[in-house]
Amino acid sequence: MALDLEEQEQVEELKAWWKQHGGMIAAVTLAVAVGFAGWQGWRWYQGSQAAQASGLYDTLTKAVQANDAKALRDAAGTLVESYPRTLYASMGALVAARYYFDRNDLKSAKAQLVWVVERAPSQDFKDLARLRLAAVQLDEKAYEEALKTLEANPAPTYEAQYAALRGDVLLAKNQAADARAAYKLALEKADAADSAFKESVRMRLDALGG
Repeated sequence: MALDLEEQEQVEELKAWWKQHGGMIAAVTLAVAVGFAGWQGWRWYQGSQAAQASGLYDTLTKAVQANDAKALRDAAGTLVESYPRTLYASMGALVAARYYFDRNDLKSAKAQLVWVVERAPSQDFKDLARLRLAAVQLDEKAYEEALKTLEANPAPTYEAQYAALRGDVLLAKNQAADARAAYKLALEKADAADSAFKESVRMRLDALGG
């Protein structure tokens, strides 16, 4: 059916507009499509990484239960090397650190904890790793290093434990007055419901004369 004059003018205007802007619209459409595909691909990649890291973490925990040092070392090594951005890598390093500490392999325990402090994607894991690292340093009688590790400002959840461990280090350095102050701070920061922790700190404080 023939178009009337007004319709022909509208068609011509549409053709002219499309000629001017069509390329840009096509480019934007393509970019959106590519971006969506990229996002979907990234989500798939992240899911795949997490699944593989989860499997390795499971292997690591079973190795701890079986006291299989080689299997633990292999799983922990692969986790931190191939899946460092996953939480499983940090969790695995913390588990490995405890395994080594319990067997008096302080060098290996420290290596795992330092990795978490430097690479963990979670601040909570970093705070926990610093606390455990300072405990290892105390065990090594590296008192200044332990105090330096404890200088970090942890989340409120860890403030009481940091203060208590600082008191332990200061006491080991024969700085009783400073240790007493640290223990008092630990009691102030402690969760009211954590009676076992508070009682432990009170016992140490009482041993110093309150």
